Amino acid sequence: MNLSVSTPVSPLRDIPSTDAVALRQPRYTASERLTKIEHIKRLFKAQDAVLVAHYYTDPDLQLIADETGGCVSDSLEMARFGNTHPASTLVVAGVRFMGETAKILNPEKRVLMPTLEAECSLDLSCPPQAFNAFCDTYPDRTVVVYANTSAEVKARADWVVTSSIAVRVISHLMDEDQKILWAPDRYLGRYLQQVTGADMIIWQGACIVHEEFKSEGIRRLKQEHPEAAVLVHPESPAEVIEMADVVGSTTALIKAARDLPNTRLIVATDRGIFYKMQQAAPEKTLIEAPTYGEGATCKSCAHCPWMAMNGLHNLEQVLETGTNEIHVDEQVRIKALRATQRMLDFVRKD
Repeated sequence: MNLSVSTPVSPLRDIPSTDAVALRQPRYTASERLTKIEHIKRLFKAQDAVLVAHYYTDPDLQLIADETGGCVSDSLEMARFGNTHPASTLVVAGVRFMGETAKILNPEKRVLMPTLEAECSLDLSCPPQAFNAFCDTYPDRTVVVYANTSAEVKARADWVVTSSIAVRVISHLMDEDQKILWAPDRYLGRYLQQVTGADMIIWQGACIVHEEFKSEGIRRLKQEHPEAAVLVHPESPAEVIEMADVVGSTTALIKAARDLPNTRLIVATDRGIFYKMQQAAPEKTLIEAPTYGEGATCKSCAHCPWMAMNGLHNLEQVLETGTNEIHVDEQVRIKALRATQRMLDFVRKD
């Protein structure tokens, strides 16, 4: 039996607009930008630090990670890379839960972030106290949470997963006849139900970026570009997922962009992915899936405003000052480590 249960979600804090965030970023000339990048690269070397950046961050940060032996990837590979790299300092460019995950796995390392203001709507939509009460209502269920959650929520979980392994983990738990309590993304949860047939109760959170993609807009684009393949992240609404030629994590979508024969690709995920996707498929035309249409608010306009807070200026500052260090309460960390380490162990065996 498949179940979806609505639960009250606490209101998100005021969501910063992507345009407003952009206005806060310093503007550099081409010469200033190159000078700053070279200075930041020297700081990484001098401080025995490594940059772990998400695909959705500024292309300049992704470039620095690539050129300094760091990592540009999805949430799963960010966790794996930070856990195995010998650097004493991890600088995590992304949103807060990514920095917390790095600290959960690496308590002995200093974990810094360009900004501590960078939140995640999925994390914010799943407050620990309300989530604990929700779990208490269903004590017979295995608690599986998305990586896009706080350390406190991970501490209550049996499993942590990312979109790249969620189907495999849920299928594994089905083989063991386990019933699932899933949080926080309702769209990904419903996608997992559809693909696996699992018995799942679903928390009603959503990503402000992926929730904004509209099937109406994609349908219009397909009429203009009938030869284009549609690539969709599973955090998107069901009617958008139904239009997809490929549904998958950020890493899976980049691989699809490279491997598909289509020369045009309509991409329904954060446009920050275009930097790496274009590298993987330089001869292809990437088309940003629209966020306009009935019911659209353009809260994000296909780019996470919190991811956009990571820039050259605050990356340089955090390396120079050592501020913005991530701390996780040790008792919470130990509890959260169990479910997070289980994710990494599963990937090693898979």
